[in-house]
Amino acid sequence: MMTFEAWYTLTILIIAVILFITEWLRVDIVALGVVVALMLGGTLSTAEALSGFSNSAVLTIAALFIVGGGVMQTGLAGMIGRRVLRVAGTGELRLMVVLMIAVALMSSFMSDTGTVAVLLPAVIILARSAKIAPSRLLIPLAYGSLLGGATTLIGTPPNIIVSDLLRENGLTPFSFFSYTPVGLVLLILGIGYMVVAGRRLLPDRRVKVETQAFKTPEELINLYRLPDNLFRLRVRRTSDLVGQTLAASELRQQYGVTVLDILRREEPRPVLQLVRGKQGNGQRPLPARVSVPPTPDTVIELDDILIVQGETDAITQMAAKWNLGVQPASDGEDASVLLNEEVGVAEVLIPPRSNLIGKTLVESRFGTTYKLTVLGLTGPGAKGKLDIKSTPLRFGDILLVQGSWRNIAELKKQRRDFVVIGQPEEMLSSVPSRGKAMIALVILLAMIGTLVGEWLPIATTSLMAALLMVLTGCLTMDDAYRAIDWKSIVLVAGMLPMSTALQRVGLVDMAAQGLVSSLGQIGPLALLAGLFLLTSLFTQVLSNTATTVVLAPVALAAATGLDVRPHAFLMAVAVAASMAFVTPVASPVNTLVMGAGNYRFVDFMKVGIPLVFITLLGVVLVLPLVFPFY
Repeated sequence: MMTFEAWYTLTILIIAVILFITEWLRVDIVALGVVVALMLGGTLSTAEALSGFSNSAVLTIAALFIVGGGVMQTGLAGMIGRRVLRVAGTGELRLMVVLMIAVALMSSFMSDTGTVAVLLPAVIILARSAKIAPSRLLIPLAYGSLLGGATTLIGTPPNIIVSDLLRENGLTPFSFFSYTPVGLVLLILGIGYMVVAGRRLLPDRRVKVETQAFKTPEELINLYRLPDNLFRLRVRRTSDLVGQTLAASELRQQYGVTVLDILRREEPRPVLQLVRGKQGNGQRPLPARVSVPPTPDTVIELDDILIVQGETDAITQMAAKWNLGVQPASDGEDASVLLNEEVGVAEVLIPPRSNLIGKTLVESRFGTTYKLTVLGLTGPGAKGKLDIKSTPLRFGDILLVQGSWRNIAELKKQRRDFVVIGQPEEMLSSVPSRGKAMIALVILLAMIGTLVGEWLPIATTSLMAALLMVLTGCLTMDDAYRAIDWKSIVLVAGMLPMSTALQRVGLVDMAAQGLVSSLGQIGPLALLAGLFLLTSLFTQVLSNTATTVVLAPVALAAATGLDVRPHAFLMAVAVAASMAFVTPVASPVNTLVMGAGNYRFVDFMKVGIPLVFITLLGVVLVLPLVFPFY
C-alpha cells in the first residue's frame, strides 16, 4: 500500500509530466517547481533537493556545452562540416548517406542541436544546387544527429546520466567507447532504413519549399526591392535633428524609416560653405566621409548624410518635418550600404518554440537586444509584407534583418528563438579565426584522448577542456556562459532530486517489481525490450534528459530484481532516450528542421515510427552480446 509521501511524490511527477508535454510552463521552471515541492512536502531535505546543482553529471554537461561552444565559435565545426559535405556530390542517395554519416560523426563529440544548426544552411544550399527539395534531406540530417549522439559517452546527456548512476551505486561506469558498438549498429541500421524504405516516405515539397528557398544576400536585396527604397538625407544646419540621438528622434516609430548608415565628415565642417567641384580645376575638394554604424545612442551631427530605407511618401514627410535635404541613393552606394564585408542581410525564421511568438518586434525590443534592423516581415499565407511595428510574431514568420555579420552570427546561437535561413554563402565560407580553430581542435582531441585513456574522471577532463577553451581565447567567458543551454542544466539539476525522491518513497521499487513480475517472467530480453519501448515512448513527448532521470533508476532496480547485470538495461534506456524520431517536438533538432523542410507533424510519424522498431531490434540483438546479463 502506498504511503502519503509516495502519493505526494507521484502527484508531483504526474503534474511535471503534464507540464512538460503541454509546455504551459518552461521546462526549467517546471524543474525548479519540482525541487521546491519536494522541499515543502518534506520528502527531501533542502540539501538533498538542491544536490542536483552540484552533481558531477550536471557540471560535466555544462562543461561540454562550453567545449562545443568553442568548437562552434572558432568555426571549427563549420570547417569540418563543409569539408565533409564537399564529397557528397549532387545525387540524392549519395547526399543522404554522406550527410547522415557526417552529422553522426560530429554529433558523437558535440551537441546534436549545435551540429544541425551549423550544417542546416549548408545542406539547404547543397539541396538547392542539386535541384533537390530540402524536405528530402533534412529529416535524415536530424535523425543522423540523434543516432550519432548514441555512439559515445559524451554524445548526449542521457549517456552521462546513466554512467554516473552506475558509479554512484558502486558499479563500473561506462567508458568513452562503451556505447560505440551498439551506436554504430544503430547508425548502420538507420542509414540502411533511410536508403531502402525511409526515403520513400519522405515528402517532396519542392514547389512549396521553393517559395521559401534560401537566397543569397544579393537575391534578397532584389527580392525585397531594397534599392528602390533607399535615400540619402543630409542634415542641414537648421535641422532640429542636430544634437539628437536616433532613439530620441523616433524616425522608425513615427515614419517607419530605418537609418542603415551614417556618413560623417572626417574633418569638422568649416564655417564657410565649401565650393563644390572636382580636384584639379582650382577648386577645393570636399572632405572624405567615414561610415558611422547607427545605434540608438548615436548622436546626429551637422552635415551628416543618413542612408535610410522607407516608403517615398514617409521620406518626404520626414524630410519636410526635420528640414533635411533628400536625394536617392547612388547606384553604387545602395548595395554597398546593405551588403559588404562588414554588414549584410539575412532571412530569419521564427520556430515553433520561440519566446518571441505572440510579441511584436517593439515589445521584444528586437533592435536593442540583437543590434539588428528588421527591414521586412512576411508570414505564411500573408499577402505582401506585414506591419513591422504592430504585427505579433507567429510560428513560420520570416524576418529580413540587416546589420553586421557578427551580430547575424550571434543570432544563429539563439536556436530556440531563431533559425537563420537566409544565411549568406559569404558567412558559410568564412572562418572566424583559423588559428583559434586549430587550438580548439587540439583541445577537443586532447579531451577525447584523455577520456578514451580513462586517465582522469569525465567531470575533471571536461572542466579542464572548457577552461582551456576560455584561456586560449577560443571563446570569451561571456561566450562560454552563452554556449551553455541553461534550461537543460536546470532541467537535469532539478529532476535528479526527483529520482532520489522516487527511490526513497518506494515508487522505483514498485515500478521495477511491476516490470519484473510481467516482462521479467518472460526473461531479461523481454524486460530489455520493454524498457526500450517505454523510454522511447516517453522521449517523444518529454526531453531525453527528463526521461532518463526518471526511468534509469527503474531499469537499475529491475535488473537487481532479476539478479542480472544492469549495464545492458541502463544503456537501453540511454539509447532509447535519443531515439526521438516520431514527433517534431521530441528533440530540438526535429524542431530546427521542421520549418526549413516545410514538414508536417505526420511526416515525422510516418518516417520515425518504423525506425524506432528497427532500432529496438538492433538493441535487443546487440546489447546482450556486448553487455551479457550474467
